[in-house]
Amino acid sequence: MRTYGTQAIGIRTPIIREGDDLPNVVTDALLAYCDETGSGLCDRDVIGVTEAVVARAQGNYATVDQIAAGLRELIPSGPVGVVFPIMSRNRFSMVLKGLAAGADSLIIQLSYPADEVGNRLIEPEQLYDTKINPYTDVLTDQDFYARFGKPKHMFTGIDYLELYRLLGNNAKIILANDPGEILKYTKNVIAADIHTRAQTKRRLLQLGADKVIGLDEILTKSVNGSGYNRQYGVLGHNKADETRVKLFPHSCEEFVEKTQALIREKTGVHVEVLVYGDGAFKDPVGGIWELADPVVSPAFTKGLDGLPNEIKLKYIADTEFGDKTGEEARQAVAERIRKKNRQLMGKDESLGTTPRRLSDLVGTLCDLASGSGDKGTPVVLIKGYFDNYGDE
Repeated sequence: MRTYGTQAIGIRTPIIREGDDLPNVVTDALLAYCDETGSGLCDRDVIGVTEAVVARAQGNYATVDQIAAGLRELIPSGPVGVVFPIMSRNRFSMVLKGLAAGADSLIIQLSYPADEVGNRLIEPEQLYDTKINPYTDVLTDQDFYARFGKPKHMFTGIDYLELYRLLGNNAKIILANDPGEILKYTKNVIAADIHTRAQTKRRLLQLGADKVIGLDEILTKSVNGSGYNRQYGVLGHNKADETRVKLFPHSCEEFVEKTQALIREKTGVHVEVLVYGDGAFKDPVGGIWELADPVVSPAFTKGLDGLPNEIKLKYIADTEFGDKTGEEARQAVAERIRKKNRQLMGKDESLGTTPRRLSDLVGTLCDLASGSGDKGTPVVLIKGYFDNYGDE
């Protein structure tokens, strides 16, 4: 019996710069790994490439001034409300500077006790002690400070109310969980949330807003020479420096298909390729959901489409083959897996498996393997992901 299964291997590359031929860089790095380790690529290996280096190779950046110009094209004048931004220096601070530069004035509405992805202003238990109802009560930043002091984020040590007020050019801050509260200040609103933006936009329009846009509508085309993303605008950006953000990459379908074809040309092997961003997992201590990008994977080759179709091994080992042990049990379980139905959804034998998209599962594995710091492995090779216990 083979003693190993899925492996995720971080692959180091040179530092990627604007204009680099990334499919060739990725392919060369994989071939160098194979030469160094004496291993080879196999059909259906998966190659993950982080969105950061795809965007960097594309030069997909935007300045604060370009973000401001993009906003003015959509909302030319008047005060602008910004509803439900997440609390992140990396993910929102520079865009906030751009919004402040492009609007006559800003009113920022934060959700509480935490933002959409779980960054906490306060612990939920603190609301009970103060008799505040988060479903109905509206607070100013001064109300908040009077009741809770100046709490700082548990991981970053930042007071986000103060940070956003200053970055927003002395923006007015309110805390409320009903998006309609912003309409008491302005009828022009940016729905700054990520995964719930469609619901927020719809609710604001139902309540009488004049103009509602999302971050996904700012810089959907180049403005004054900026980068862009037709589908996500400035959603999925990261802070690049004190004047620019790196946007979510565009044209990713073209990149994954070109990389897949190049690897096949040089090795004869058919691999699957995806671009990945944030993984979809939740921190058990801070309660923060990692996914600040609009999707885990903006593009992937066809073999990564769909859902897993897996039997829960420990379930059938207990229910169908509980009387077998050792080699007899191994062979029985392996044969059962080889003969599984093509569609297991809703079947007892799939009970407890994870019904998530393959691209989300594989992209999350890539993100965990590569990390977000200084490992220097923006490419991840996953071997044996599509194997199972029935494969020799």
